[in-house]
Amino acid sequence: MYRDHDIIMLSSSRWDDNLSSSALSLAKEFSKSNRVFYIDHPFSVKDLLCRKNRTGLKSRIWALLFAKKNCRHIKNFPTGFVAVTPMLTIPVNWLKEGRLYNFLSEKNDKILHLALRTVVKKYSINRYVFINIFDPFFFKSFPNDIKPTQNIYLTVDDISQEEYISRHGVRLEKEAIARADFTFATSKELVRRNKLFSNRVFYLPNAADISIFKRAASVILSRPEELKNATGKIICYTGVIGTRINYNLLKEIAIIHHDKTLVLVGPFFTTDYIDTGLCNHANVVFTGAKHINDLPAYLQYADVAIIPFEYNQLTKSIYPLKINEYLAAGKPVVSTAFSEDIRDFENVAYVAKTNEEFLYFIDLAIKENTMQKRVERINEAARNTWQNRVETFWSVLEGQSKVAVLPVEAFSKK
Repeated sequence: MYRDHDIIMLSSSRWDDNLSSSALSLAKEFSKSNRVFYIDHPFSVKDLLCRKNRTGLKSRIWALLFAKKNCRHIKNFPTGFVAVTPMLTIPVNWLKEGRLYNFLSEKNDKILHLALRTVVKKYSINRYVFINIFDPFFFKSFPNDIKPTQNIYLTVDDISQEEYISRHGVRLEKEAIARADFTFATSKELVRRNKLFSNRVFYLPNAADISIFKRAASVILSRPEELKNATGKIICYTGVIGTRINYNLLKEIAIIHHDKTLVLVGPFFTTDYIDTGLCNHANVVFTGAKHINDLPAYLQYADVAIIPFEYNQLTKSIYPLKINEYLAAGKPVVSTAFSEDIRDFENVAYVAKTNEEFLYFIDLAIKENTMQKRVERINEAARNTWQNRVETFWSVLEGQSKVAVLPVEAFSKK
């Protein structure tokens, strides 16, 4: 019914962002069988003036200023994937809700409508499914002559806990969910909450780029430079060094497991690791940001992978990308029990309810790391692929998915 449609997707992340992106992974999977037009989260005039993300701005300057060269195929991406760059938008998030905000926000939507019209005309699109991934600030409406067959919204985080975007994001996301034909949510907690605004909210958890991370378990990779002087067993975390992490727990790990090396691979989005004194420990290594294709090498030489997230309102709504990445690499995983979704992995991961358990599980995970457990982890990750998520997506739209018809009671607290 809809599988032969083109897909136009707006995302809160861009195709060339350094961080792993569920939106981009989903888009690339769709583009193996459909034409996918991936509209970047717009740059604003403020971004240009502040020269924020200079590399991204420079590569898009003709599109941003003159609406030229705004569609392009990306090397090493599926042939069905087309990146789309809209013109510069007006920065409005700093404004209070009201007439001025609404007026300028409508102007921004018209800028996005121009990009949409360009794509529809250039590629002779007749029928398309529109997917907005966690970017409710745009496409609050569509031109009557080029409306999508299905309007989909996908929420990936508790937007109320994201300080900057929550200013208008909370209200706009509720409106986006109410307008959408279907809404998908990446965690059970998000399904529960957003059922308040629509009776068409379905569970579509994150997955993993298995082809990337299984390299850690199947081929010999060069030992990363930062690990060449590492002593003892290696405890590894990959991801943003941000506010979701329990830095006091990491400090305890560094102290209690002083015979091991704690390696943190990812970009810095907070100074909490400095404030807690974590960076003062000799057995802690920070590598900084790395490309997703470089992560398997760090995991291959790790003895255990960790997810040391805090227990709070934000993490309660998270289904972490990294759980399936770690499992695909065959690594034992120790995580805090921060969400219902992570607790669903207790059959293949060590999920700690306290810091003391977490510290104990690190040694236990290393000790119990058998070939059988390694195979079980890899098999679990193989069930959580983007290919499977795409199939679930189409099944929901076609009314064939058993998962899709689960009542909200199925997501009641455990």
